Amino acid sequence: MVLDHEYPADIRIKKEAQTLIKAGHSVDLVCFTQKNRKEQEQVEGLTIFRKRISNFRLKTSVGALKFPFYFNYWLSFLSKILLNKDYDAIHVHDLPLAKVGYKLSRKHHLKFVLDLHENWPILLDLSPHTKSLLGRLLSNNKQWLLYEKKYTSLADALVVVAEEMKKRLLAKGVINSNINVVPNTTDLDIFDQMKGLTTNKEYVTLFYSGGIHKHRGLEVVIKGLSQSNLPENFRFWIVGSGRNEPHIKKMVTKLNLDKHVKFWGWKSQTEVFELLLQSDITIIPHLKSEHSDNTSPNKIFHYMLGKKPIIASNCNYIQNIIKNENCGLIYENRSTQDFNDKLLYMLKNPYKWEEWGNNGYKAVKNKYNWDYTSRPLITLYNNFENDN
Repeated sequence: MVLDHEYPADIRIKKEAQTLIKAGHSVDLVCFTQKNRKEQEQVEGLTIFRKRISNFRLKTSVGALKFPFYFNYWLSFLSKILLNKDYDAIHVHDLPLAKVGYKLSRKHHLKFVLDLHENWPILLDLSPHTKSLLGRLLSNNKQWLLYEKKYTSLADALVVVAEEMKKRLLAKGVINSNINVVPNTTDLDIFDQMKGLTTNKEYVTLFYSGGIHKHRGLEVVIKGLSQSNLPENFRFWIVGSGRNEPHIKKMVTKLNLDKHVKFWGWKSQTEVFELLLQSDITIIPHLKSEHSDNTSPNKIFHYMLGKKPIIASNCNYIQNIIKNENCGLIYENRSTQDFNDKLLYMLKNPYKWEEWGNNGYKAVKNKYNWDYTSRPLITLYNNFENDN
């Protein structure tokens, strides 16, 4: 597995690796480090290889399609490992290193698996650092779309997080008959050590966890709350951090919402879950885009497993689950009025919370859990093994 981030990082990486190890496969993970982590170590059966990367080299990743510095770093790093060990497959996490993975897979006669966590070209297009003149010169969206189409078609197998992403790739002209959908679902035991945590009946708590970035849609929520006749005991908990956090905090103060809104900052996953279980209503306010329509945020499954009703914007993947499982309400993207209407309805009908919460919980228990949704990943590698 190849990861162009620190490890540990995204929980999905760990879950995929551990799932394959439990299924009888041997997994090594190659990643960079800027935190002086060990160059090699074993963690729960996973062998990790790391190499130090400078800030300059890392920043060149933005312009990787125009200048080869970042790709050369990885080609050199991975080539040394491949010379000393015998592998059957190279599994690249996310789009940027697809070219490197494909090139090495052909040289060393390996299966090439490309695992797309995000809609990378659109995510880059939404990122602030690509809006500047230099950013636009270094990171051209059209180039990334062509790069995506090329290497998703060349991969021996693709792993995507949503059926919607699979449909998007096929609609873009990707030719690949081996696309495996493995959503960002959750383990069923994540709340086992937190039994007994309940909501505080003195308050009605709206809960959000995740990044505080412009495309996450918190501006719509804050504006909506400022236009609502909120009960005195209403509070909105925001757990997370991000580039847009200072702006959102200024909005809260300017709109006289300080008594209702609390910023918890970055918290460990255990702390996030503890706060979630003490809340009443959860929210996923992501702005609708080609990125949010086709990705699988793991928070939706945490909310459902925690038996919490959900208010969400009408991003395709999210609204399909909420409507199909009847576990909350959907509001029209970017509409403060529609958000207000849905929040008001939920506040006026607390008897519905248990019904929506139980519906979400049952859906996670039955199908939106990692034991169930990781099966295509196991089948993919078992099939590779049978091919050999």
